[in-house]
Amino acid sequence: MTLNRRLFLGTLASASAALSAPMVWGQAKPHVVVIGGGAGGATAARYLMKDSEGALDVTLIEPNATYYTCFFSNLYLGGFRDFDSLGHTYGKLADMGIKVVQDMATGVDRAARTVTLGNGDVLNYDRLVIAPGIDFVDDSVPGWSLDVAEVMPHAYKAGPQTQLLKSQVEAMPQGGTFAMVAPPNPYRCPPGPYERISMVAHLLKTNNPTGKILIFDPKENFSKRALFEEGWQKHYSGMVTWIGPDLGGANVEVRADTMEVIVDGEAEKVDVCNVIPAQKAGMIAATAGITDDAGWAPVDPASMRSKSDENIYVLGDASAQGDMPKSGFSANSQAKVAAMAIRGELTDSRVFPARYSNTCWSLIAPDDGVKVGASYEPTEEKIASVESFISETGEDAALRKSTYEESLGWYSGITADMFG
Repeated sequence: MTLNRRLFLGTLASASAALSAPMVWGQAKPHVVVIGGGAGGATAARYLMKDSEGALDVTLIEPNATYYTCFFSNLYLGGFRDFDSLGHTYGKLADMGIKVVQDMATGVDRAARTVTLGNGDVLNYDRLVIAPGIDFVDDSVPGWSLDVAEVMPHAYKAGPQTQLLKSQVEAMPQGGTFAMVAPPNPYRCPPGPYERISMVAHLLKTNNPTGKILIFDPKENFSKRALFEEGWQKHYSGMVTWIGPDLGGANVEVRADTMEVIVDGEAEKVDVCNVIPAQKAGMIAATAGITDDAGWAPVDPASMRSKSDENIYVLGDASAQGDMPKSGFSANSQAKVAAMAIRGELTDSRVFPARYSNTCWSLIAPDDGVKVGASYEPTEEKIASVESFISETGEDAALRKSTYEESLGWYSGITADMFG
């Protein structure tokens, strides 16, 4: 399956954007408010505006002026990309006529159909798209909280945390130890922690060849395991040790003040500790009252409509939808289905049956790329996988290089599809 930039580029409509002064915003056209400017939210906003041909007013709420993609941030850690290449702004979306509001959504009144912003503004909506990504489950790793994230970074929301983790790895003493506390299922980007291990190993192999890597994992298995373990043995022999639940990986606590990982009561001194906690939907989803007991937002598989509210749609990592992994590609795919459904409802235009797809690429070493993916269709119960693929162990170098190059084309294409 080869993907390239052409799959994601569309024709942009040009218009001028105007931001209102603080007030309750009303509108003559149907108004769609989108919370979150990532792979789900930015894509939804763009397709709502583009495909409605001006029949909808679209407002995108995102607190950050520059969005840094979590996908491909591991390649920055490994030295394969510069940090600025991960950053994307919203100017082209504003040029389309989307109202881009740089603020935090702090409240949702579902009965009144309004969203409250951090500055006190209140926005009316006819439909609301919630795409807030992830937040972390408190106390899921004993001893770790956001208060110690500057010492033991999570780096699972790209930005300053990603830069901090790289600087810590680069400052490790020769022969030092990097530790990762991996997350339990479900979480953002299933292969992500293990691609990160590969990129840290590449950095250490170059600058600190006697360094060691420990992975403390509560899961019995993980995405692309055979491929990663083959790659670690081939490129980083003796450097990476995976500690699963049978050896204490599910019974871990950390001590940020002494830089220790406690495994079954025994302390392991480390030099860098990357803690990736258990995850849940971004906070605004819970604030809106649309999450379940597990912290995710259940949706209708055919449209991504919230099962709690017919006027709300939930995209990407925050949604509980079935078989699709929590990935940038998934969010982008889901956004197009939701945008089509919303446009159909509000403009009485044609809606086609939902189809979804996803591919997750991972880089193990220079020009050694692997991938996993699937196509999906909605059933009554969930979004279900109908056809899947995965790289094979033992593939030749030319194919692995081609897979990596394919991922570069996908990154250029999806970010253009998100941001214009």
